[in-house]
Amino acid sequence: MEFSTILVEQRDQLGFITLNRPEKMNTFSSQLARELNDGLRLLDQDEAVRVIIVKGAGKAFSTGIDIAEFHGKSTTEYQEWIELMDEMHLTVASLAKPVIAMVHGYAVANGAGLLFAADFAFVAEGTKIGTTAINVGLLCTGPVIPISYGLGKKKVLEMLLSGEMIDAAEAERLGMVNKVVPLDRLEAETLKFAQKLLAKSPLAVKMGKHFYYQMVDMPFNQRFNYSSEIFARLCTAEDAKEGVDAFLNKRKPVWRGK
Repeated sequence: MEFSTILVEQRDQLGFITLNRPEKMNTFSSQLARELNDGLRLLDQDEAVRVIIVKGAGKAFSTGIDIAEFHGKSTTEYQEWIELMDEMHLTVASLAKPVIAMVHGYAVANGAGLLFAADFAFVAEGTKIGTTAINVGLLCTGPVIPISYGLGKKKVLEMLLSGEMIDAAEAERLGMVNKVVPLDRLEAETLKFAQKLLAKSPLAVKMGKHFYYQMVDMPFNQRFNYSSEIFARLCTAEDAKEGVDAFLNKRKPVWRGK
């Protein structure tokens, strides 16, 4: 599969997607949005890849949607357009493999949405993050959906309606990102965390991610029914038997992903 707005590579069980429109601050054109989803699915299907990392080329992670595409659409066309821009949220949630956003510079509007869509986020110090569409009379409706699960109503509405950006340190304090690190340590710290995921059972990671995205919208009691189902299925898996035996015999487990 050929791409023109992203770079896709695989090395050492890691898949990398680089947003590659640095001259446009990696803004989302329709083509980039489509290629991002295709690239994510491609790496998810690659048996050699166990963790996916998304980053941006140049000075920024992404500064949102390319405004050059804004004018001249009907209401139906605008809806189809924004559905395409928001599709990454559903794609990331549907993947079997964890996705880490490696963020620097700016993550604004749909760029912030990609940061929020990722399962994990490591961010360089000084990075500015914002849902800023309100400043041009629009709304970052898609990007605020994932953060609404973890932030209170007042902060979500502040981000949606004020258009003010926050810095990486505040995002970390609010629990919106996993870790903030110096820019020159961003890749090393991201890869260090990726290695932690690689050290775990591939089956448990896959089922754990699936459990989370299925569980979050369930009623309280139903969550526990689903939890016991997932746990029971894991108990009969080869990896669980291997993991328990390795623990009891004080050795490193050899995962098979089964």
